[in-house]
Amino acid sequence: MMQRNGGGVGPGGQPWLLRRVRLTWLSFMLFFILVFFPLIAHYYLTTIDEAGGPDKRIFGPRPGGELCETKHVQDLCRIRESVSEELLQLEAKRQELNGEISRLNLRIEACKRSIDSAKQDLLQLKNVISQTEHSYKELMAQNQPKLSLPVRLLPDKDDPGLPPPKSARACRLRSCFDYARCPLTSGFPVYVYDTASYPWGESLDPLVKQAFATSVKSSIYVTNNPSIACLYVVLVGELQETPSSPLPASLELEKQLKALPYWRSDGHNHLLVHLSRKSMTQNFLYNVSTGRAAVAQSTFLEQQYREGFDLVVSPLVHALSEPNFLEVPPQVPVKRKYLFTFQGEKVESLRSSLQEGPHQSFEEEMEGDAPADYDDRIIGTLKAVQDSRLDQVLVEFTCKSPRPSLPTEWALCGEREERLEVLKASTFALVISPGDCQLVASAGSSMRLFEALEVGAIPVVLGDHARLPYHELIRWSEAAIMVPKPRITELHFLLRSLSDNDLLAMRRQGRFLWETYFSTSENVLGTILASVRTSIQVPAAPIREEPAQEIPHKAGKMAGTDANLADNGDLDLGPVETEPPYASPRFLRNFTYTSANTYQTWNRAPGPFHLFPHTPLDPVLPSEAKFLGSGTGFRPIGGGAGGSGKEFQAALGGNVPREQFTVVMLTYEREEVLMNSLERLNGLPYLNKVVVVWNSPKPPSDDLLWPDIGLPIVVSTFHRLYCCLFRHVSLGLVVWIRVWREARDRIVGFPGRFHAWDVNHQSWLYNSNYSCELSMVLTGAAFFHKYYAYLYSYVMPQAIRDMVDEYINCEDIAMNFLVSHITRKPPIKVTSRWTFRCPGCPQALSHDDSHFHERHKCINFFVKVYGYMPLLYTQFRVDSVLFKTRLPHDKTKCFKFI
Repeated sequence: MMQRNGGGVGPGGQPWLLRRVRLTWLSFMLFFILVFFPLIAHYYLTTIDEAGGPDKRIFGPRPGGELCETKHVQDLCRIRESVSEELLQLEAKRQELNGEISRLNLRIEACKRSIDSAKQDLLQLKNVISQTEHSYKELMAQNQPKLSLPVRLLPDKDDPGLPPPKSARACRLRSCFDYARCPLTSGFPVYVYDTASYPWGESLDPLVKQAFATSVKSSIYVTNNPSIACLYVVLVGELQETPSSPLPASLELEKQLKALPYWRSDGHNHLLVHLSRKSMTQNFLYNVSTGRAAVAQSTFLEQQYREGFDLVVSPLVHALSEPNFLEVPPQVPVKRKYLFTFQGEKVESLRSSLQEGPHQSFEEEMEGDAPADYDDRIIGTLKAVQDSRLDQVLVEFTCKSPRPSLPTEWALCGEREERLEVLKASTFALVISPGDCQLVASAGSSMRLFEALEVGAIPVVLGDHARLPYHELIRWSEAAIMVPKPRITELHFLLRSLSDNDLLAMRRQGRFLWETYFSTSENVLGTILASVRTSIQVPAAPIREEPAQEIPHKAGKMAGTDANLADNGDLDLGPVETEPPYASPRFLRNFTYTSANTYQTWNRAPGPFHLFPHTPLDPVLPSEAKFLGSGTGFRPIGGGAGGSGKEFQAALGGNVPREQFTVVMLTYEREEVLMNSLERLNGLPYLNKVVVVWNSPKPPSDDLLWPDIGLPIVVSTFHRLYCCLFRHVSLGLVVWIRVWREARDRIVGFPGRFHAWDVNHQSWLYNSNYSCELSMVLTGAAFFHKYYAYLYSYVMPQAIRDMVDEYINCEDIAMNFLVSHITRKPPIKVTSRWTFRCPGCPQALSHDDSHFHERHKCINFFVKVYGYMPLLYTQFRVDSVLFKTRLPHDKTKCFKFI
């Protein structure tokens, strides 16, 4: 073992040390061969190559490409040549780019110089614009000076005023009314005396007193400050005599009137109101000297009535109860069971008419003095018509239970409900004026007129001396037939000659007058105040602003312009105005409307150009369009400078208004669709602002970024939104606003619908199929005047709004009913589109069958409330004159209407 570990032999018998020496020597030899031999060979060959000259080189390049004969070497040569060419090309490209960079640097410098020059020019233009605006304001100030409100110089409490007129009948507004207390800008403040503050207040009819107090609270003109009042109202009747409170004598009542705290010795600017609920009312003011105070009552004698100063008012039938519009008979069919009816009793005339003997003709009666009473001849003629049986008529000159009446006046028969049932079956209702021509107005005749209008019987007033309620402001010839008593023999022919269209128009106008001026105690008081205000030419108070809860929101990045606005396709828009939002000027034409359009405003349903005297809507609004809402801007343009549509038509050398509109958008948990719709509004001409009605119970997300379209976006919440749904914006808005300017009293839009009569079920149907005619334009994409939104919310019958709230549907149908009822015109459809397109919106409600069933019910219910079908068919559609017309770009294009 020791020999093996120390220096023994290996497996072949050789010592281990010898083997190690051999390995070392072998390694050294291999290293020498691999390292030094190539070096020596290289040196040797190089020396020989240099010594032999160029022709005898072994490894260097030789002429003729002898070393490139092999394939491998040829490939290497080609690669070297290709790389060399690419390097040359890159170098040329580099030099070219350097030259381009130099040229661009020169252009940049030139642009910088141009920008500096443009900034200077812009600054100069701004200065010029500023100077021009300043000069324009100076010129406007010189030509249209800014007026301030006049200082109101109110008289002292004890101011005796002017001396009284020579005669009580000589009182007129110019001589008995103090205009100084009622400036045009006063707002017409009215002070109403408390009925408990004067002695005869205890004798007033409790129902009249309570109804009057309720109406006073709802009036916007009533003030509690008597020192600023323009008019002082005193309720003097109807009086009710009781043992504890006897009626005051004439002299006593006169003393009590003079004792009123603001009577000022002559009662100027006072209005004594006597509201009657009975057919026979006491005319206790006949022998009372009222001084300069005006009187408003239903009964007047000729020597008592002061034309243009006193007021003939309607009776107060519905003192505390509201009329039920669903119980009012429909206005169609036009012809009813009876051609005309009359029920009344007049003892004085009845006895003479029943006497036997030859009758005298009118010519014979007129040979002498004019007969004092034609009632005998009227009775005989009407009986003859009834006996002829050419038409079914009902005339009765005796009553089982006649109501109390004034002398020579025809007494009413029976109870009110019985009379209404007869009138519901009557096409015409005769109203025979009192036989005494001195009785120019009576409560009994006014009661007959009221009941006839209430149920749709056309009044026929016999007697041209009669003064109907508010006859100086209401054109009664549009709702009633006025016939002098001598023409009683021609009455039958006259009534039979009227066409159905004329009858329906008169019946509809009568319904409007009844609803507007006579139906409720609020209407009666409002009409009385509006009569005085209109007579003294004071514009009405403005509409109350309705507060809305605004939701704060964050504006994000600037929205881009919709490409569709630049690419008009087949629709050529002509000149387009792109001006910033412009505020609505107020009180521009209120005085003009008040003074110039008195009859128009009192005798038409309240449209955008009509006053509504018994509501806060009296004032005339600036012309404002809604899509669906409104803002307006006015900017002068020079005549002949072009424009679009209405501006081009009106700009003939003068200044005309420039109008803008507001978009109202209703949304419910559709944030993405809403943001896309808002972005598409950017750059839209005529747009003033956007109102977003957030109809979801959850507020918008905190991280929601609203697009910046360069215009105000107001986000609000409402408890109810009765008219306005907006789902899609298109280029058609520019066309629609121009069309609306030409017909601003109508609804203008594109989703057309129509109504149809179901013969099998005898009812109306709502139809959305494609058709060549339409009667409705849905408010989801339509323009209308914002005045209609007010009428919808405050004037339209409450029953319709209740049904809309119940179904959460039909608000667009209700708006079409309202506008057609007011204007008697159909809507205007624009473009050829028939339905909405809302990308990203879920399935619409219109795809649900229940949606259509509800709309069928709505139409039939609305017809029942209005009493007739107000919707009108039309086959009219508006497009651009150059719609789908290809014109060269160098030709002038225009925009008109067909």
